Amino acid sequence: MNLYEDLKWRGLLKDISSPKIEELLNGGGVTFYIGTDPTGDSLHIGHFSSFLIASRLKKAGHNPVLLIGGATGLIGDPKPTAERAMITKEEVAHNVEALTNQVKKIFDFEVVNNWDWSKDINFIDYLRDYGKYFSVNYMLDKDIIKRRLDAGITYTEFSYMIMQSLDFLWLYENKGVTMQVAGQDQWGNITAGIDLIRKKTGKEAYGFTVPLITKKDGTKFGKSEGNAIWLDINKTSSYEMYQFFINTEDEMVIDYLKKLTFLSKEEIEELEKTHKEKPELRIAHKKLAEEVITFLHGHDEYEKAVRISESLFSEDVINLTSEEVISSLKGVPSVEVALGSTIVDMLVDSKIVSSKREAREFVSAGAISINNKKIVDLDYVVDKKDTIEGKVLIIKRGKKNYYLGMIKR
Repeated sequence: MNLYEDLKWRGLLKDISSPKIEELLNGGGVTFYIGTDPTGDSLHIGHFSSFLIASRLKKAGHNPVLLIGGATGLIGDPKPTAERAMITKEEVAHNVEALTNQVKKIFDFEVVNNWDWSKDINFIDYLRDYGKYFSVNYMLDKDIIKRRLDAGITYTEFSYMIMQSLDFLWLYENKGVTMQVAGQDQWGNITAGIDLIRKKTGKEAYGFTVPLITKKDGTKFGKSEGNAIWLDINKTSSYEMYQFFINTEDEMVIDYLKKLTFLSKEEIEELEKTHKEKPELRIAHKKLAEEVITFLHGHDEYEKAVRISESLFSEDVINLTSEEVISSLKGVPSVEVALGSTIVDMLVDSKIVSSKREAREFVSAGAISINNKKIVDLDYVVDKKDTIEGKVLIIKRGKKNYYLGMIKR
């Protein structure tokens, strides 16, 4: 299976600018670019499939260039529903540096910053050298612009298309870039850049888009949706990423294996067969987690995530470090625990229960555990032996209510 067929099979091709794309992809040697604006200091899983496409093309003999939008990030790509909040120049500069380091470390791509060629263009030259090639009617016909007309769109946002087209032209003329790759929401900007190159140089450039990776209900993975899984291990630990993939919707796991891993068609089809026969084993989910975490952070981090996952909800939790427990239970309510208290007093003082009567009922019913060990003695004293490194303990009330106990100093 050639590269184009592989991308089609994986569901990684949405729009293509020309039938020549197939020949170009299969032939190798194309210098292409993929871009992102520095709206955060880390990429997230929503970026990952697009950037992984660049790795697929690189493996097939193409030459990737990553553009980080130090200039366009100051303007903001139009959102479908409302204007983006502008971020400060200082924040953009910080994010550019962070993303540059991250991308070089993970993907080993050449990185450029469009601030470098945009910062010295004055307004008159911008209008004369670029703006005159864009008719307002042409721009209004772009989908993202049409969707914003009723709600209103500023001239600043309206100009974003010209700025991105300018990027494509500059890279075409200075880096030999002849193709742009982007998420499907960038199709209008890609075609605008192709048109600008043709009008300014008389030459042809190309582009294709990648479907946005979504959950089963069609919602995106991204920070604006409040469910970002960051590629930065300090923002999303390997354990958190492992849990994310292990708990992926069954209907989506094979799709994610196709889009987020380098596993072959044969390997994925075998996993799909096993998944259909024994979905409860979550073998496809585990393989997905292994492939992504290993690619991003190394196999040791994957094994660490598995170890934490297997220990966290068993009595082996006592063998974890306090740092591992705290990192793994970010979303769990935190309470202060005073050592030397009885289990009843501890539950009341930490407000896990509302009264001593309720505490006694929970304990007597076997519904309270510390570090996954049931406590049934009403006179049980919580002391250092119950802690992990003398710093934390995990309290469970009932079947689903977990609390991270932080030891009072």
